Amino acid sequence: MQQANSLVEYGARRVIITITAILCALLEIVDSTIVNVALNDMRGNLGATMTEVGWVITAYAIGNVIVVPMTSWLSQQFGRSNYFAASIMLFTICSFLCGNANGIWELVAFRFLQGVGGGALLVTSQTIITESYPVEKRGMAQAIYGLGVIIGPTLGPPLGGYITDNFSWPYIFYINIPIGIIATLLTLQFVRSPKYGEKSAAKDVDWLGIALLAMAVGSLQYVLERGQDDDWFESMGIIICSVIAVFGLFFFIWRELSFRNPIVELRVLRNGNLRVGTILSFILGFGLYGSTFIIPLYTQSTLGWTATQSGMLMIPAALTTAFMMPIIGQLLQKGVPQQYLVALGMLLFFVYSFWGYKIITPDTGKDAFFWMLIVRGVGMGMLFIPITTLSLSTLRGQQIGQGAAFTGMMRQLGGSFGVATITTFLARRNMDHRSDLVSKLDINDPDVQHRIQALQHSFSAKGIPADQALRTGYKALDYIVTKQAAVLSYMDAFLYLGVMFLVCIPFVLMVKGNKGKKIDMAEAMH
Repeated sequence: MQQANSLVEYGARRVIITITAILCALLEIVDSTIVNVALNDMRGNLGATMTEVGWVITAYAIGNVIVVPMTSWLSQQFGRSNYFAASIMLFTICSFLCGNANGIWELVAFRFLQGVGGGALLVTSQTIITESYPVEKRGMAQAIYGLGVIIGPTLGPPLGGYITDNFSWPYIFYINIPIGIIATLLTLQFVRSPKYGEKSAAKDVDWLGIALLAMAVGSLQYVLERGQDDDWFESMGIIICSVIAVFGLFFFIWRELSFRNPIVELRVLRNGNLRVGTILSFILGFGLYGSTFIIPLYTQSTLGWTATQSGMLMIPAALTTAFMMPIIGQLLQKGVPQQYLVALGMLLFFVYSFWGYKIITPDTGKDAFFWMLIVRGVGMGMLFIPITTLSLSTLRGQQIGQGAAFTGMMRQLGGSFGVATITTFLARRNMDHRSDLVSKLDINDPDVQHRIQALQHSFSAKGIPADQALRTGYKALDYIVTKQAAVLSYMDAFLYLGVMFLVCIPFVLMVKGNKGKKIDMAEAMH
């Protein structure tokens, strides 16, 4: 306890450390989504195919997810403030190199290294913020950290859209540089490291564990990111990576449980609350990144909005979450059981998804989304902090950093699973709905004939010759069918996403939380 208290900060120093940590968490998360809207410009500039430019996102995610489980161990080896500062520097330097890349594979390599630097920022900033606050204020500390995690994915697309529309795509990387330099200087000046035991000697370092972790998690992330584009198990690359992921994970678990000085301490998962928390973090990531992915996709591809318009739509929900965070932090400090808040958050997420299922049409107006997204904002606020505090509430000492790494990795993997599952689901349902709609279009049906004639007349009225107007009429009908099939697919995705959260509620309520007891987050967090 004494050691943990030595890291508690007060006054201006705590404010500076908190701002530094949130800036770093935001940098990392915004960068995971900011490039999405600039891919077309990158493809044109660098002469790449759409498949090649997709690697700009994939490489970052792989670098991210490989380093997250190792952050606790790396902090111990190099001292937390040194490791945190080095990660910010790596992230900042690679941001500059990404903006200056001359070819697509050069950009992909720098994005991977940027992801390695960024992965540390997320988990370590959470640990730094939590340790800077006294135990009784740690629910509030999680609320402050949660702002960055929830708002980050929402800020990315509108910011990326604005920069790409008004400047050029390298500037989405260059904006990281001044923030990174300031964050590095503040970290070296203000962030302190806890006293760790002795560092591992070179012979004690779990090199095989590091290699197996990189193989397993990297291959799994590749499968999730590229599966739909490569037609899943029709692709030899996907099959090979799936086999590597399964065997890599098996041997990694065996190695970590048998090696005297493991890179990832799996035994910490004996803690029941952490086990439940890692599962809930996965579901949270699935819903958070899945819904952040699906709405811009629908508004841009079906409604024809710009990237900036789609991003702006999400801002009220993000502000609602920001407003909810301190309230949830206060409720937790007053002893409201975490599992009740999580269950209510999941119910609200179901309401949001079902609402989306009901309002989606080929021409839904902007106003129809407002209250639905506000409900999502409230739900997300009720999920993030209670899940994090529930996961870490019964851990002690160094286990907390390890627990934070597990929940962070599971949230990232949940997001990857969410996007991969939704992408595949939309593609398959789109084909099913399209064939179903086409089967109902009988050319001898008077209604169908009347519709085609009306289309032909409207095109003829514009001066198009009769035979060409007829062909254009058939094309227009095909476009209408395609659009309707897409809308039905999005409706299904919203409904199934909501049902997934609804089904989880009874299991959440069965969790033994800290009923009636004020939150006592970790007494020490290394």
